[in-house]
Formats: sequence, C-alpha cells, structure tokens
Amino acid sequence: MYAIIRNVLLIFAALLPIVNPLGMAPIFAEMTLGYPDNIRRTVAMRVAVNGVALLVASLFVGGYILQFFGVSLAAVQIGGGLVVAIAGFRILNKKPGIDDKQVESAPDSQEILSLAFYPLTMPLTVGPGSIAVALTLGSNLHEETHLQLIVSALAAVAGIVLIGVTIFLCYWLSEGLQRLLGPTGTSILIRLSAFIVLCIGIQIMFNGLEDFYHILLRGAIG
Repeated sequence: MYAIIRNVLLIFAALLPIVNPLGMAPIFAEMTLGYPDNIRRTVAMRVAVNGVALLVASLFVGGYILQFFGVSLAAVQIGGGLVVAIAGFRILNKKPGIDDKQVESAPDSQEILSLAFYPLTMPLTVGPGSIAVALTLGSNLHEETHLQLIVSALAAVAGIVLIGVTIFLCYWLSEGLQRLLGPTGTSILIRLSAFIVLCIGIQIMFNGLEDFYHILLRGAIG
C-alpha cells in the first residue's frame, strides 16, 4: 500500500508543476469571462476530463503513436512549444476592450464549449511539456515485472486523475479569484501568466532544438 501511495504522489508531483492549473486559472477566467457559472463549470469539467485522457494516452500509448508516425519527441517539443508560445503571445497582447464587448453581447455558450479541447486543454493546460513527462513516465513502466506493471499503471492513472481534479477545482474557482483580485489585479495576473506561458513555450522549443542538436552530433561522431 505504501508503494502504491508513493507512486501516486510521484506521478502527481511530476505532472503538477508542468500542468500548473493554478497558474493557468487566470487565463481560463479571462477566456470564459461573461459566461454563466454553469457554462464555466462545464468547460472546466471538460478541460479536466480531456486533460486526464490526453495524459493517460500519452502515458500508455504515446510512445507507440510517435514511433508509428515517425515523429521524435524533440519534434513534438518544438511544434508544441511554438503553439504554446503563440497562445501566450496572443493573450499577452489582447486588448482590454474585448472583455467588455464579451460581457455586453451575451456570448454564445457553444463558442466557448468548442474551445474546451483546443486551446484550453491542448496546449494551454496539457501541453508538450506535460506530454513529454507522461511519455517519460510511461517508458519506465515497461521496465517493471508483470505484477509491478499493473500496480504502477493503476497508481499512474490515479495520480493523473488527481491532476484532473486539481484542474477542475482551480478552473471552476477561478471566478472567485477574479472577484478577489478585482479588474486591475486580474489584468496584471493574466498578463503575468501569459508571459510565463510564452516563456514556457520558448523553453520547450529550445529543449527540442537541444535534443535535435545532440542527435545530429551523435550522427556526425558516428
């Protein structure tokens, strides 16, 4: 039992800083501004469920999918990092007047529901960094014995489910944080969060480029 709890906490601790639902909550609040509370809750639930599905798929079959299509993890990091950086840049430079228009025009709920997977889940919540961590953790599962593999797999899924619960709670309660900070504080926090997202995207791209460099270097030496 101790080993199972330890593995659950290991998966949770490894993914939580990368997913960073608390840091993404202001951006979620900004993107769902003006929508009813039940719609925001539904979107938060969909993002959490989508995030859990993506992480579980990356953990167990992500490596096989990349091999099937001949895509390296470095390429995923570069492409995904670029998407994250662009998303952060757009939010960072969004004009304040857009929020007022959204509130006044009674936005269509189907519009925000259609954004639950892209970009709210992928790449803003579960991006290439999270997928890379899940792929790494998944590769370690195959080194276990049969019984240990089952236990580790169940523990990994439980850890990812805890990540999903954390995402839902942080996003669902983001409106309360928005009210607590007020318009000025919320705007500042959104800009800071967007800047961090932009930096994370650039860092992920550099990680991919570094991996490509090492691959080319090994090829030249060989």
